[in-house]
Amino acid sequence: MSTRPPSDDPDEQSSDDELTDWPPDDSDQHESSPPWIPLGIVGIVAVAIGWFFRPWLHGLIYAVYTTPLLLFGIVTGSIAAWATARAGGGVETVVNALTSNDHTITPLRVGVVVLVITAFALMPIANAVAGVTLSDQTMSQAATVERLDDVDADNPRIVTRAVADRYASNTLNRPQYRVGDTDISVVNGTPYWAAPLAPDGLFNTITKRQAGTVLVDMTTQQANVRSVDGELETGVGTIFHRNYRWELLKSQPYLVDYGDPKMVIHNDTQYIAVPYSEPTFHLTPLPHSTPQWGGVAIIDPSGSIETLSPSEATASPILDNQQLYPENLALQSVAATKYRNGILNTYTSHEDEIEIAPLPGDENDQPFFILSESGPQYVVAVEPYGNAQGLQELWTIDGQSGAFERYVPDDSLFGPQRAADLVRQSAPQTDWDRFTPAEPILTVIDDREYWQVRVVPEDNSGIAYVAFVDARSGDVDSFEQTDAITQFLRGETPVETPTETDPTDTTAGTPTVIVQRVAENGTVIETMTVYDDESVEIRTPTNSTAGTENATARALGS
Repeated sequence: MSTRPPSDDPDEQSSDDELTDWPPDDSDQHESSPPWIPLGIVGIVAVAIGWFFRPWLHGLIYAVYTTPLLLFGIVTGSIAAWATARAGGGVETVVNALTSNDHTITPLRVGVVVLVITAFALMPIANAVAGVTLSDQTMSQAATVERLDDVDADNPRIVTRAVADRYASNTLNRPQYRVGDTDISVVNGTPYWAAPLAPDGLFNTITKRQAGTVLVDMTTQQANVRSVDGELETGVGTIFHRNYRWELLKSQPYLVDYGDPKMVIHNDTQYIAVPYSEPTFHLTPLPHSTPQWGGVAIIDPSGSIETLSPSEATASPILDNQQLYPENLALQSVAATKYRNGILNTYTSHEDEIEIAPLPGDENDQPFFILSESGPQYVVAVEPYGNAQGLQELWTIDGQSGAFERYVPDDSLFGPQRAADLVRQSAPQTDWDRFTPAEPILTVIDDREYWQVRVVPEDNSGIAYVAFVDARSGDVDSFEQTDAITQFLRGETPVETPTETDPTDTTAGTPTVIVQRVAENGTVIETMTVYDDESVEIRTPTNSTAGTENATARALGS
């Protein structure tokens, strides 16, 4: 092996260095190469995952989409970052410009700060501007009426939502399922609290579908519960890929606001109806959006989805007498009318400013859905801003067409909170730690306004009685029986003599015994009243004789 002394020739020495350093070190090339390829791959994967799971991202995306100022800030910031990267050498320049400890003022930093401050400082103002726009739309579309529609006396709203939940749970005998959230559904002209029969527990949620619908009759105090059986391919309370909301956001309009699902029974077939709203954008005086009714999505048992416009939904026989107008939109529209005299008025004099009346009881949020003589409608009571609790206006919204009507009483009327207080005062011997007034709804009977108030035990085990409070005089009439309630709603004199004290009080002309038929779980199935000139005889069949023998009755009262 021969050795070769180093050469003095520069060209030859360079050649030696190249051979000595083989393979060449390309770390400098890697450090200077742009990271677009790996970033692009990561971006494509992230977009693909986000696109597949887009129903889970809907809340965030829709909030940004319907807030133009925020959307404007994000888009402008992205364009500024891209322009800076193109002009200054890539993403690293942008990152360094934003995160460097150097306090040098750069155009990029100034632009980002101005955008953030402007967007977040003006967003509250833009929200108030959106409220003014929605208020103007609502007030211009609403008709002012001199009287309210009479309630449908044959279909009164007696059972509250919380009591209906209790009734439905008490009668459920399927251990793998649970009763979902209740909402009102009209079946063959009768309003029911309807709830999906959803899988219970993680394993059942993954493996099972919605098994049916539970219906609780809301027109009677008794626990009248029935169910409509049948699995739904796309239902409520199931795993995500069989859930109604997942399917809606996958295959139907995405940038809309879907409301709560409502179970609809038509010809013994179950449907899921989902009203939804969509945004309308306005550029002046600041970019903002307001919601409007977009339509109703209907899902049949096979999972097929049909999206109907408002006019198509109103004409659909499946949705006859149902809640088609989004209830959240109804409440939001009425609440926005506090801006009827402008934004400044809500911070200064509060002239004619309103607020949604707070109500006692569990799960008794407005709006209330009732059947009136003119059809289904929402009812929203509002009171003056501040500590005043009188009724300032009552709004009704047609549940099918979305038409708004505003009733402004000529005289001073008690508000719902005062009506609940009068019910308590009318029965001082009642233990009000165990009972609560619930769902005060203004009802017109023979051109006279009454607050119809349900008195409910704290455990929501039933309806103790229904009180009618004269909104002008404050007189209270109380009834325990459904027949008496419907008679009073018709303007007739009820068979059951109304009392203004405890409904079980025994006086002349009042019942002496109240017999209750009670289920094993404690639910009162049926109530019978026995008067002074009557007696109770209960006969129990025997196997040994064809006759009967007397048994002991369980009775309440003296």
